[in-house]
Amino acid sequence: MSKQYNVAVLPGDGTGPEVVREGQKVLEFLSKRDGFSLSWNEHDLGGDRYLKSGDLVPDSVLKDLRAADAIYLGAIGHPDVKPGILEKGILLNLRFELDQYINLRPVKLYPGVWTPLKDKEPEHIDFVVVRENTEGLYSGVGGFLKKGTTDEVALQTSVNTYKGVERCIRYAYEYTQSRRTRKNLTLCAKTNVLTFAHDLWERVFNDLGKQYADVTTDYTHVDACCMWMIKNPEWFDVIVTDNMFGDIITDLGAMVQGGMGIAAGGNLNPEGVSMFEPIGGSAPKYTGKNVINPLAAICAGGMMLDHLGERKAADDLEAAVMKVTATKLKSLAAGKMGYSTQEVGDLVVEELQAMGAGV
Repeated sequence: MSKQYNVAVLPGDGTGPEVVREGQKVLEFLSKRDGFSLSWNEHDLGGDRYLKSGDLVPDSVLKDLRAADAIYLGAIGHPDVKPGILEKGILLNLRFELDQYINLRPVKLYPGVWTPLKDKEPEHIDFVVVRENTEGLYSGVGGFLKKGTTDEVALQTSVNTYKGVERCIRYAYEYTQSRRTRKNLTLCAKTNVLTFAHDLWERVFNDLGKQYADVTTDYTHVDACCMWMIKNPEWFDVIVTDNMFGDIITDLGAMVQGGMGIAAGGNLNPEGVSMFEPIGGSAPKYTGKNVINPLAAICAGGMMLDHLGERKAADDLEAAVMKVTATKLKSLAAGKMGYSTQEVGDLVVEELQAMGAGV
């Protein structure tokens, strides 16, 4: 009996629906080829819904999302909605409500993709960032005193619990063990200045390391990490870090791997419901023009397949994308690919067809 997966789809704002549509096209092909089925359950969360009704994430939608096997997200961000409302009310809300405590961000340079790093090739850029996703400075603990006066005080507290730090670092060790690479885990922190929060991170990192003898470890301050990601990205295999630092270095990683058009990520609850998305945003100026690059959304779909246990399909999807970047596209930039959004999705399907039947 074939496996059936219930996938909640959040096409979102701007070009989100366009890239999700191409991702679904590729995933549908793989499901038919490999004998599993995908049941899509779409929800209209995003700026348009908020502007019409004031809704962000209604309880009825959250209930459906909790029941899904995975969530496939296009983009959230609307030019007519004040920054922060949708990001906090939808994206952060979903991470917290669904306890998606891991943000997983592969940073991998594909063949044919330009990188701003001189003399670096695909063999030099292939690492993953494991970012803690529900604590730190993003937990919303803080407030104002005497707001609007010259005596104003604004506090934003970084929350780091043993439970949150331990489960993130443990996931990073286990993920590193599963890699087909050299199995090295780097802790990125700032222990010389953040002497309370990152002392906890360092102690847990070192204590857990004793349980994973096959994983080598090292440490870098976050500022040095940014420096070495540019100068020697080949030094990194897996990086584990806190919420704020992870937010920063993963955007740097996106540029290292060629830009937002190829960068995909997952917000994971390994024991619950996880959400997969391109990280480039809604790009409203390209909406409806059929020029946006869908490869990041397609790659996010591949991450979702891997998470669901369809490893062969996920590996083939990535191989097909790599063939397209190596032999077809002129650029990853919107309007400069040499193909439309829809045609790029078709190219990936054609490469999968050329591979033949799945195993």
